[in-house]
Amino acid sequence: MIRSLFGNGRFRLSFSLIALIVVTALVGPRLDDRNPLFAVGGRYDEPSSQIWLGTDAIGNDVFLQLMHGLGTSLYIGLVAGVVATLIGVAIGTLSGYIGGLLDEILMGFTNILITVPTIVILVLLSVALQNRSTLLLGVIIGVTSWPWTARAVRAQTSSLKTREHVDVAKLSGAGTFGVIMREILPYMMSYVVMAFVLQLSSGVLNEAGLSLLGLGPSQSISLGKMLQSALQGEALRTGAYWAILPQTILLSVIAFSLLLLQSSLDEFFNPRLRRR
Repeated sequence: MIRSLFGNGRFRLSFSLIALIVVTALVGPRLDDRNPLFAVGGRYDEPSSQIWLGTDAIGNDVFLQLMHGLGTSLYIGLVAGVVATLIGVAIGTLSGYIGGLLDEILMGFTNILITVPTIVILVLLSVALQNRSTLLLGVIIGVTSWPWTARAVRAQTSSLKTREHVDVAKLSGAGTFGVIMREILPYMMSYVVMAFVLQLSSGVLNEAGLSLLGLGPSQSISLGKMLQSALQGEALRTGAYWAILPQTILLSVIAFSLLLLQSSLDEFFNPRLRRR
């Protein structure tokens, strides 16, 4: 299975990019123990052999901030992806399997949340918090991002519960929880993994969006907060491209690689796409 998966060119490319990004986020900050929020130069010093990506509006080392900010953004995205996937899978599975009144209530609530723009809920929740830690910010993003996953999982569960192996499990005396855990979820794991990848990408981008509005993590540097600082410091107007391009490119590469990974997984797990 793994050999077949790595036979897909898109998967190899996306896996290589993601592995490089993760390794950089883990190893990069350990190569230099300086505080990324400590000024090392003047306002928008140009890149040099000592300061590879120059400085920002307040003299911070852009390269050092990039190494630290990458890990923060990925951590927030990971927490958001896990929370959103768990909530979406739980609600979608219960709604699709049990059906009836519970299905109407859960899907009604889900549909209401879908109609409200996610960014509005995120802003309101973030404004209400005085101290936005990276963990808390990831949880908030995840709590507001699960509805689409829940709807998709509900559709998958509604189809799976009519299969013969589910009927056999019911006849053998298995309860609702046992049937869901042993006969429903294992057959949806490929879809759950793909949903998590999309939620991870969404979490990273949502953090960047909140940070641009001044609602990023309170005590940590992130890619989004670097963008906000560059825009506030008028990096574009002053021609300091090095203060805004690196994090913009890195966010684009993260989103591209995760979407490419989801696409390659979809092709691998979907027989129709695999044959095509």
